Amino acid sequence: MKKYKIFITGGAGYVGSRLSEELAESGHSITIFDTEYFGNSNLDKIKNIKVIKGDIRDINHLSESSKGNDIFLHLACISNDTSFALNEKLSTSVNLECFEPMVIAAKKNKISRFIYASTSSVYGLSEKKDVKEDHPLLPLTLYNKYKGECEPLLIKHTDENFTGVIFRPATVCGYSKRIRLDLTVNILTNFAYNKGYIKVFGGDQMRPNLNIKDYIRAVNLFIDAPKNEINNEIFNVGYQNLKVKDIALIVKKVCEDKYNKKIDVQFESSDDKRSYHINSDKIYEKLNFKPLHTIEEAVEELCEAFDKDKIPNSFENDIYYNVKRMLNLNVQ
Repeated sequence: MKKYKIFITGGAGYVGSRLSEELAESGHSITIFDTEYFGNSNLDKIKNIKVIKGDIRDINHLSESSKGNDIFLHLACISNDTSFALNEKLSTSVNLECFEPMVIAAKKNKISRFIYASTSSVYGLSEKKDVKEDHPLLPLTLYNKYKGECEPLLIKHTDENFTGVIFRPATVCGYSKRIRLDLTVNILTNFAYNKGYIKVFGGDQMRPNLNIKDYIRAVNLFIDAPKNEINNEIFNVGYQNLKVKDIALIVKKVCEDKYNKKIDVQFESSDDKRSYHINSDKIYEKLNFKPLHTIEEAVEELCEAFDKDKIPNSFENDIYYNVKRMLNLNVQ
């Protein structure tokens, strides 16, 4: 496998931290560009990783920092639909306004491949059972609206020397050093393990899920794939499409079986109407990629992390919760 110099925005984030470490262990040279609002999980102590504290809106700093790399992987964003409760101007500037200048900077720096992590939540609310990549984008929030609007801005700048690929991951689950406990499976597991019950908001919303291990496998695929197979392509990347209440039952079963104790499930109303069932056949048909890791595995992994006290003060510490953390830091 060829070794690359890879520049990763948001490389100290939830997926980014685990991804960066695994890519470095594989022999790639990684440069992380991250605001470090959630720390950097000591990634700067790992061989083959350089961490630069920076804001993607500072295009001059980003451009200078990304010089000399082969691949630009863009993960950084204000990443919760509810994050717009924070500050609409902040989210607009991070998730939309700096995107095209960033693509232009990467191209000027002769970086040959740009991988953009969009989101499957661009589909918003859809009754269709199998939402494919050509499905109309029906965003319910500015977050998923902007993520979708950035996609053609990348394709606009691709050419034979600058490959662009977009992927729309499902909601990620599983452990990383920079764990998020504001995502469906992770939320439910935190409640089950630490409270002995699960609180479900709504329950009938359909959600596609993706184990963090499969997210990392997909990114490795986009790094290595021949450019003619991925250039200007959009790929859904998801696995188990389930109602939230059914995800809760999986978490309940795993925790009950593992710890031999009863876990109650409580239901409350929710204003979150996002519901969609994505189809990920395209990435299999074109790139022979199939997810291998389940929600059950993610729950097991999270429970083991709780067992080893790797996630202390899981309800009190704001570092596990994007919106709470950024509010407390007064991020502008």
